[in-house]
Amino acid sequence: MKNDHLTNEQKAVLHNKATEAPFTGKYLNNKESGMYNCANCHAQLFSSDTKFDSGSGWPSFDDALPGAVKEVTDSSHGMVRVEAVCAACGGHLGHIFNDGPTDTTGMRYCINSLSLDFDKKKVGNND
Repeated sequence: MKNDHLTNEQKAVLHNKATEAPFTGKYLNNKESGMYNCANCHAQLFSSDTKFDSGSGWPSFDDALPGAVKEVTDSSHGMVRVEAVCAACGGHLGHIFNDGPTDTTGMRYCINSLSLDFDKKKVGNND
């Protein structure tokens, strides 16, 4: 897939599994309603309804849209984690942990802002 629209930093995250520095992502404190999409292929990944403040320094979601995020075992850096990748294009999004809100799924999708685009929900009669 052609990805000329991506910055070098986005390419590093999506294609080379880099991680943005904590507390620096543009979507960390975003509280608007809408849809978070893959910055690479524009597939819908997360609804803003599932976003929560985990205090981790990265945007966190307690659930993904059905079939949108693939889980891959990641044994890099001397630990075993679950990597979150875009099911449509395979781009690296972040990691999935089981320390999310217990009143929902209990999961925390810890996602790099650089791997995301955001479509703000339109409000009014022209939805």
